[in-house]
Amino acid sequence: MSIDEFRAEARAWLASVAEPRPADGGWGTGDDSVAVFENWTAEQEREHTERIRAWERTRYRAGWGALSWPARFGGRDLPAYYEQLYQAEEAAFDVPKRTEIFPVTQQLVAPAVRLWGTPEQQDRWIAPMLSTEVLACQLFSETEAGSDLASVRTRAVRDGDHWVLDGHKVWTSGARVADWGVAVCRTDPAVRKHAGITVFLVPMDAPGVTVRPIRQMTGGASFNEVYLDGVAVSDENRLGPVGEGWRVTLSVLAAERLDSGNNLGLANADRAVALAGHLGRPLTGGEAERAADLFVRALVQRLIGLRVTAALVAGREPGAEASVGKLYATETMRRTSDLVVRLLGPRVAADTGEWGTFAWTEHLLGAPGYRIAGGTDEIQRNILAERVLGLPREPSR
Repeated sequence: MSIDEFRAEARAWLASVAEPRPADGGWGTGDDSVAVFENWTAEQEREHTERIRAWERTRYRAGWGALSWPARFGGRDLPAYYEQLYQAEEAAFDVPKRTEIFPVTQQLVAPAVRLWGTPEQQDRWIAPMLSTEVLACQLFSETEAGSDLASVRTRAVRDGDHWVLDGHKVWTSGARVADWGVAVCRTDPAVRKHAGITVFLVPMDAPGVTVRPIRQMTGGASFNEVYLDGVAVSDENRLGPVGEGWRVTLSVLAAERLDSGNNLGLANADRAVALAGHLGRPLTGGEAERAADLFVRALVQRLIGLRVTAALVAGREPGAEASVGKLYATETMRRTSDLVVRLLGPRVAADTGEWGTFAWTEHLLGAPGYRIAGGTDEIQRNILAERVLGLPREPSR
């Protein structure tokens, strides 16, 4: 199928199931939220999740939800860049805005199961994850480990054909609505830290799993801490070999950075550029320069995504290029903030009810968090320095 044929087919299908957005993108009407991390209550999060889930199921069942995946998983075996072509068409229609748990499930966890799962695990989880019949969150970060994920302390002790998990995870997005959690656990404390890790898929409704929201500075509670107290997990839920969990974890983290490089902050960057055209006054030279810079950066970020998306889809472990995408995306978010502050000035700080002004505080307060999420910017630079430039590794502590 040619690109033109594909786009025409996608456009026709979308027109049959969704309303088109106004030609100007709906500027000045509808929801003006540009929140990086949503400020929903638990009930609101469940309601929005089910609405998005319904749309994702519709896409998947119609053949538009797993374009680059093999037919075995409900896909169409199309080149990876067709995903971006579809997204460009979908952007012209009024469909639910995906929250973080959806790309985590479809673009991080499902590919990891494909890379590391047994055939039985692939049959059990991949298609339901791609269709969002089941959703998955990441049980990675811990308060003691910081950015050194290999220092996790959550323990998994084997007991026959089960493992018993005890520990505490933090900064988990979507834990209140997830069906499964991908837990990084220490199974052998006697070996070097990278060698004693194993990964498990944990039912989030299992006895001993407790989810507690974390209040963030925007006022919401998108993140959670998750306590694992004597949680029994079948060995059938182990992802990858015992002791190989660090490699499994790296594939998920690389996918997260890859997804960040593809999509992170692009909608808000586009909105900020549109803001520059709807101020009702001429732009100053500095404002025009920053708006043009952000427009070009958003284009380059999409091109970076097109170059590296194929790695996971082809069943390969992504390389350090994922770190390039992550670094580029967080800088795009920062420059989005800079442009908005320059364009709006004091209007961004006072809630006057004017559309598209005070709402930007959600971006300004939330964007810095992504310099930490998915591996800090400093960690990404270390990866590039060591694996791409061949510089000496940092001394082990």
